[in-house]
Amino acid sequence: MIVLSAFCFALMNMFVRLSGDLPTPEKGFFRNFVAFIFALIIMIKDKQSFHFNKSNLPLLLGRSLTGTMGILCNFYAVDHLALGDASILNKMSPFFAVLFSLIFLKERLRLPQALILLGAFFGAMFVVKPSFSNAELFPSLCGFFGGISAGAAYSMVRALGIRGEKGSFIVLFFSGVSCLTMIPFMLFNFKIFTPIQLIMLLLAGLSAAGGQFSITAAYTYAPAREISIYDYSQIIFASALGFFVFADIPDIYSIIGYIIIVTMAIIMFLYNNRKLSE
Repeated sequence: MIVLSAFCFALMNMFVRLSGDLPTPEKGFFRNFVAFIFALIIMIKDKQSFHFNKSNLPLLLGRSLTGTMGILCNFYAVDHLALGDASILNKMSPFFAVLFSLIFLKERLRLPQALILLGAFFGAMFVVKPSFSNAELFPSLCGFFGGISAGAAYSMVRALGIRGEKGSFIVLFFSGVSCLTMIPFMLFNFKIFTPIQLIMLLLAGLSAAGGQFSITAAYTYAPAREISIYDYSQIIFASALGFFVFADIPDIYSIIGYIIIVTMAIIMFLYNNRKLSE
């Protein structure tokens, strides 16, 4: 499920960029509106209840707001960076999902895990390239912050799954709150789209819906420490799509960053599974 979500999100990023120079909130609204409709249809078809435990409301709202922030930051990065760079920065989310599990799941963070997180952060700096002479610094920082926000959102998805909330309702609630949050920003700077742009937005929304349902299922039924490594397949998909569709070629610093971050992800995966088997 998580590899499927990675492919869907890579497609989503491609269609977001292909939608052109539309404002980021407008792109985000369409992305989540399609996911909302899909979730609503599935819940009605399966005759699922729209009732939820009121004690879970803070987590549902937190997941929605952090997820919305993650989407806006990611879309801005996608529009201004190479597709592979934007994707690898967003893929900091599994590391931060482990970190935020300290807060929401009371899971213990061991010293080796903390060192691996620092290693991933170091790798991300090769992609961000923090320097005032770097014209892409701001979108790179947005992409990095989007990864942090997504990590917080996924840890809350895991917590909600443990508390018994259904994946389709989590997607519905998140998509609905996200759309409502973006409406004022979208109307303030609304831009009329062409038919081609509308098609790209709808395709981005369809891809996002597939990715959202897949990753919600993955994090609902398995802890982040067991499955996070497979999320990095998105880098392969995104780099391939970026090269063939946009002729994106990452620079040497970005490639070094990719290697460091993916290496840290592999080490984290092996470490967590070794601890699990003890």
